[in-house]
Order: sequence, then structure tokens, then C-alpha cells
Amino acid sequence: MTRAAIGANYTPRRGWFHSWGAFEPGPVSEDLAQIAELGLDHVRIFPLWPILQPNRTLISTAAVDDVLTVVDLAGRHGLRISVDLLQGHLSSYDFLPAWISTWHRRNMFTDEGVVAAQAQLARVLGGELASRENVTGMTLGNEIGQFAVSYHPDPHPVTSEQATAWTRDLLAVVDEVLPGRRSHHSFDDTLWFKDDHPFTPSDAVHLGASTTVHSWVFTGAAQALGADHPGLPLFGRYLIEVAALWQRLLGAPADRRIWLQEIGAPVPWVDPARGAEFAEASIRAAVGNPLVEAVTWWCSHDVHRDLGDFPEVEYSLGLFDAQGRTKPIGEAVGRLARELASGADLSAPTASAPEPLQIHGLALDGSNRSILGPRGDIFRLWATEALEGTVRPLAAAETSPDLAARGVEHNASPSAPSNQH
Repeated sequence: MTRAAIGANYTPRRGWFHSWGAFEPGPVSEDLAQIAELGLDHVRIFPLWPILQPNRTLISTAAVDDVLTVVDLAGRHGLRISVDLLQGHLSSYDFLPAWISTWHRRNMFTDEGVVAAQAQLARVLGGELASRENVTGMTLGNEIGQFAVSYHPDPHPVTSEQATAWTRDLLAVVDEVLPGRRSHHSFDDTLWFKDDHPFTPSDAVHLGASTTVHSWVFTGAAQALGADHPGLPLFGRYLIEVAALWQRLLGAPADRRIWLQEIGAPVPWVDPARGAEFAEASIRAAVGNPLVEAVTWWCSHDVHRDLGDFPEVEYSLGLFDAQGRTKPIGEAVGRLARELASGADLSAPTASAPEPLQIHGLALDGSNRSILGPRGDIFRLWATEALEGTVRPLAAAETSPDLAARGVEHNASPSAPSNQH
């Protein structure tokens, strides 16, 4: 297996993602140089959809050029880069173009005009990125499936069949214009744990170049175990094992890789004084699974306090503070990245070839996937054993018949996470 890579989700220090509206290459170059100097080898970037495509039939040439400038700056600093297409959703804020909102309300997943516009944006942006060798691929959007979840305040309803078709078809466009790269779609962990989510584990493990996982302990693990519990750094690894379970159950290729695309140390569930310890334990646990191809930390730089109304957690997630100073957590992640690049084995010692933890009655359509959730007994048992040194893979003792056809709403509807990232 190729060694895992360690990188960062790039959050511009000056102006956060609002900086796409008044782009300045100088500060971006400074930020990317810091990330590279820390020892990380890749970044993921998030152009804002309303800026790239302010009208359904207008793609901003200037905005596309700004994206290409960031890509070239990353390459100049020796960084590989993944570019998100539809932004979408970032740090509790939704960024949707005006032409699918209010008086022009259209469903982003099912409206033919919207879907055609998204495909055209993919063709234009992907076509430009194809000439940049440091581009590893594109991701359709950041947790864009959360717009379809039942508790979203302004949802874009979609059936499971429609969700699969939307993802498959848009990825096909990206792969056509950006061939030979590794492109993805991404989702928060409700896809793995919310019974009525129209995006399903099947979408996660069959579509895209690899399976992506986003690990946030505030979605249930911290509430189940308690703040600063020693089991919290293991939640990312648990999600990896959940993804690997679904890959096996649903017949994905045995060598399909898993990208831990987001993981962070959120306050107050993780004491800032223990952030470096949390990061080190999380990364060591994650790369202990040989399917993991990359760990991409959220995020590079803290949100500046001059920007208002963010959830408190967003102001302190960076490897660097809002003034650009390396934080202890940044030093820890950088040290691990350099060790990994040197060929060191970062994985924590575990019992050799532990017996799988058997799961009973899991429905293959995902309609009772909540039994694997972080508030449930399976996670608690897995975490307890992992803390004792036995990190067990998950296996289905038997699977139940599908409880409902895809696209049919289910009764189980777990509450929304305490914070939307």
C-alpha cells in the first residue's frame, strides 16, 4: 500500500472564504508557503459557487482565473491540490447562487436547468484544471448532501435514486474533462448514521475514486463519551472502519481507498491545551488502517475574530492562528507529516489481526444504519476495546432484508448534530 498523505483544508487567513470576492494572490501565497513549510503535502480548496457562477448561464472568467492562480501558487510551493466544485456549505454557512434561491427557487439536485448549469461549470473549471499537473482531482462540493437531509432549514428534497443519479452523472462529467485524476464527492457523517438520508452508504462506496469520511466528534461521539474522553481521537478511525464495512458489504473493490477528508479538534469537546495530543492520536489511529490514502486536517488557519456570527468552534480549528503563527497543534501535525514522509510507521501498536466486531441485522439499503452511530452501543464497545489496544474491524454477522425500497422515507429520524460544520 502507498503511504498515507497528510494535508490541510485551506482556509484563507485574510478574509476567510469571502476572500474569493476580492482575491489577492500575495496573502494566499504566504498561507500556502506556511502549509508547505510545516511539512504537509496537499491542500483542498473551496471556491464559492455564487462567485464562480453568478448566473445560471454565466461562469465568471475572472473567478476561474483566481482558482487557477491558487492552484499554480500551490504548485510553486510543492503542494498537490484538490479543488471543490460547488460551494455549497462551509462552517455552518450555506453559499448558494441567487438563481436557485427565493423567487428563483430551484432544486439543486433535480431541476434540469440547474443540473445542466452545474455540469457546464464542471466542464469549464475541470477543463482548465486539466493542464495543471499538481491537481489531484475535484470534489463535487463540501458536504453538499446536507442540503437534502430532513432537518435542513431550507432543504432540497431528493429521493435516493435521484441522489445517486445526480452524483454519478456529475462525477462522470468531471472525470471526462479531468481524466486520469482522482475525483470525489463528500458528505458529513449523517450519510453513515441517519436512517432516512437519501444519500446512502452505497453512494459513498461505489461513486468517486475513493470513499471520503468527515470526522467531527461533536456529532455524537463527544456527547456519548464526554468532553476530552480518551476515546474521542479514535472516532475518525471508527468512521474509517464503518466505511470499510460498507465497502465489503456492498461489493466495492477490496483495494478501494478511504480519504479522511476532514478531521479537526473542536472546542469545547477537545480542550485547546490538548489539541496537539488529540491530533497526534487521531492521525496515528487513522493511518493504522492500510486503506487510508490521506488525512486532510480541518483546517489550515483560524477564522479571524473580526468576522462575526460563526459558531465558536470555528475560530480555533486552524493549524495556524489568525495572525499566521504556528499553533502547538500545527507543530504536532507537521511533525507527523514529516515522519510519514520519511517512511516512518505512524500507526499505534495494536493486537495483531483482531477478530471483527460482529454487527447483527444491518440492512443493506442503509435504512437502519443508525445502529452504527456514535451514540449507540456498537461504537461504545468498539471504542472501549480500542482504548485497551484492540482496534477491531467491523463485520456483519448477518444482514437483514432491505427494510424499505430506496427512495421511501423511513420512520427513524435521529436528531440533527449539535453543530453543522
